[in-house]
Amino acid sequence: MRLAVVGGGSTYTPELIDGFARLRDVLPVDELVLVDPAADRLELVGGLARRILARQGHPGRIVLTGDLDAGVEGADAVLLQLRVGGQDARREDETWPLECGCVGQETTGAGGLAKALRTVPVVLDIAERVRRRSPHAWIVDFTNPVGIVTRALLTAGHRAVGLCNVAIGFQRRFAALLDADPADVSPDHVGLNHLTWERGVRLGGTDVLPKLIAEHGDTLADTLRLPRTLLERLGVVPSYYLRYYYRHDEAVREQREGTSRAAEVAGIERRLLEMYADPALDRKPELLSRRGGAYYSEAAVTLTASLLGRQGTGTGGGTSVGGGPGGGEDVQVVNVLNHGTLPFLPDDAVIEVPAAVGPHGARPLPVRPLEPLYAGLVAQVTAYEQLALEAALRGGRDRVFEALLCHPLVGQIDRAEQLTDSLLAHNRHHLAWA
Repeated sequence: MRLAVVGGGSTYTPELIDGFARLRDVLPVDELVLVDPAADRLELVGGLARRILARQGHPGRIVLTGDLDAGVEGADAVLLQLRVGGQDARREDETWPLECGCVGQETTGAGGLAKALRTVPVVLDIAERVRRRSPHAWIVDFTNPVGIVTRALLTAGHRAVGLCNVAIGFQRRFAALLDADPADVSPDHVGLNHLTWERGVRLGGTDVLPKLIAEHGDTLADTLRLPRTLLERLGVVPSYYLRYYYRHDEAVREQREGTSRAAEVAGIERRLLEMYADPALDRKPELLSRRGGAYYSEAAVTLTASLLGRQGTGTGGGTSVGGGPGGGEDVQVVNVLNHGTLPFLPDDAVIEVPAAVGPHGARPLPVRPLEPLYAGLVAQVTAYEQLALEAALRGGRDRVFEALLCHPLVGQIDRAEQLTDSLLAHNRHHLAWA
């Protein structure tokens, strides 16, 4: 089995390698190709990757290359974890929206749109090259903004599934609070990428979310940086990204006064790369947990295994279900075409819900109707994502403006105009049409 990781020089990669090493019975990889144009960085990450496999006795081979076409040639699956513009672009995404009184965040709001505009054309080019070199390969997209990027891939007819670590993170957090095996915990996760709610938590056939909120409400609220009273009133656990909507002005004030997340991550990455250069290091360092992406490796391994026909072996919270055309499937939370699951959205919208995953792809499972409090926001952000995708594919200042005007975190003419000018000024060298 041959897998390729585009963006293999990322400091995330040792987390992924550790997952492949620990879960080799789930996904037996013979060759793992790390693809990245940054040769020096790739060599550091690749060296640690080889030592991690060797320490855990994994027989797989690590290949390092800056040649995308060679890297994806013959791959069974291709994982995308790239960042167009690097941490410098992220720092800008988190900075210039604040000048307009809007939250500065790399996947949400104006900064998220900037990232989508930079990323979608690059990802589509990569996907076309994968289609030419390995037409049967599955593409697993971890590249943000996952919802928009996955919609671009699926609209273009690629064999793709979007992946985010929010759902598995909640599952593992809930399991720890319940002192339960994560495999026995199934959150009722619904919404869009980075716009989701846990409306229930099943353990042994019982919804234990009320118990979780009653007994661990303070812990959950502190993690989300939202008031416990909100969890109690709504009876749900929102994604921590909902703070940018529910406490937008407070988030803006904090961002203006504090150090940006981009600056923090850049410092962590510098230290990580220094550590990766140590030839004695043969495991992922504890510092990597502060980089983000917790449980990404387990979610990625489980999803890839299911797509490649190794269903029923997942450890990321998936449960085996009876067969579609390809036999058994695993239930996993992924980003997938709506196809009527949320009837108030277009069929070609991409939603983040539990899905049955197998060799023929992912199909969303039925969910109970989404309450108006959540459905209204989901509908508006879906409309924004459609406009954002059109701007990414076709370019044009007017399309950028319309997407910003539609976004619930912007929504005012003067603010959208100013943000459009700032976005274009900071991203002109990434946008061919600008």
